[in-house]
Amino acid sequence: MGAYDVVVAGGGHNGLVAAAYLAGAGRRVLVLERLGHVGGLAISTRAFPGVDVRLSRYSYLVSLLPTRIVRDLGLDLDLRRRRYASYTPKGDTGLLVDNEDEARTAASFRAVTGGEHDHRAWRDFYAMTADVARALAPTLLEPLRTPAEIERLVGQEAWRDLFARPVGQAVDERFADDTVRGVVLTDALIGTFADPATDLLANRCFLYHVIGDGTGEWNVPVGGMGAVSGALERAARRAGAEIRTGAEIVGISPSGEVTFVAEDGEHTVDGRHVLVNLPPAVLDRVLGRPATVPEGAQLKVNMVLARLPRLKDPSADPFAAFSGTFHINEGRDQLAKAYEQAARGEMPELPPAEVYCHSLTDPSILGPELRGKAETMTLFGLHMPARLFRENPEKARQEALRATFASMNAVLAEPIEDCLLRAPDGTPCVEVKTPADLEKDAGLPGGHIFHADLSWPYSEEKGWGVETGHERILLCGAAARRGGGVSGIGGHNAAMALLSP
Repeated sequence: MGAYDVVVAGGGHNGLVAAAYLAGAGRRVLVLERLGHVGGLAISTRAFPGVDVRLSRYSYLVSLLPTRIVRDLGLDLDLRRRRYASYTPKGDTGLLVDNEDEARTAASFRAVTGGEHDHRAWRDFYAMTADVARALAPTLLEPLRTPAEIERLVGQEAWRDLFARPVGQAVDERFADDTVRGVVLTDALIGTFADPATDLLANRCFLYHVIGDGTGEWNVPVGGMGAVSGALERAARRAGAEIRTGAEIVGISPSGEVTFVAEDGEHTVDGRHVLVNLPPAVLDRVLGRPATVPEGAQLKVNMVLARLPRLKDPSADPFAAFSGTFHINEGRDQLAKAYEQAARGEMPELPPAEVYCHSLTDPSILGPELRGKAETMTLFGLHMPARLFRENPEKARQEALRATFASMNAVLAEPIEDCLLRAPDGTPCVEVKTPADLEKDAGLPGGHIFHADLSWPYSEEKGWGVETGHERILLCGAAARRGGGVSGIGGHNAAMALLSP
């Protein structure tokens, strides 16, 4: 196939971002993707036969994608803000955080906590994270700063509570109510198996969940996550990048030679540079060196509902409760207990989880005949490490679903099973994805959604955070030092590392 200025190994969103920037700058770019489509896990899928619903099967919200990348690449995207940040059931009431009605939020805090303290602490804490987001987000698209520079940038209080000590300690000091503490801590645990009271890995996860694009908001992509990948693919092709799917990379040499297998056999191409949009363990394998496999820790349950479930609080509006993030048994103590059980290799008795309904903000993902008659529901379960699914993946998957549905039903006024839409063949519209499934179906070692544990957004070593130790090979995916989630940051930084003087 010849020689290229850049070969991008992997057609996920970061690979497409890098390809678009580099091809737009006049480089000859080839993108190689193992699957039959680009976009990686940022895709939309009709998951249930005969049901016209385009689910965001894996990744489902957008926060870390910078407006600068959207503007630079001319992406045609509609990212809608969710009015309601979250709803957390507690007994016969619930905590509603309304982004557009501070008085309503304050009243909800009083009803749940019995006073004013935690609402004041909430406002102070998230004012601090908002300041950090405005200061830190721009640095994600620049060469790495040092820790001292980041400390000066965010201030001593934020550095102490979000960087220097476990975030769980700061949360315990600032908030008194267990439910409120848990709502804050969930952002430290998405896709991350850690104890926020002791492990700074939780801090890294928390940071990337509150600084996205300088606001920390998690927005709904109209048309589903496939609309994001589709826009990136169009941008890359428009710029002149060549994209080949069904091409599995089996070897990369330090000299830039890339070997891949397709339907028509094995091929080798030469790249002046190779940008790797693959998990580190996969890169190690294709480089012929020992690989360390990380451990994913999440359960994804995709559902289509015939109707929203009733809540224990009859005054609560299900539309408001499920439009944002609906927290399920995610109090601080519940999170700690589930972590302890999973760390021992046991399925959590009451799995903590959260759901939201994409179709309440964006009904376009529903086919015309289902609008007003169905809703999507996406569940993300915490503390479901891969170790729970290794011995008997199918049995563990069913056990995890039973436990998770039981956890949901404990906070609802009716069983979630009674609300599921049924496909034409009579089967309920529910699918489960475990770390073992992500490893098998998506090629993610250990089922780790971030490819590996997240890194701090700084380093004592100068650079863009994309270096691999091989001059011609750079990282351009989630394994780069900054990013995680659908961001494009790793792809942007790899491209800039090549284009910068």
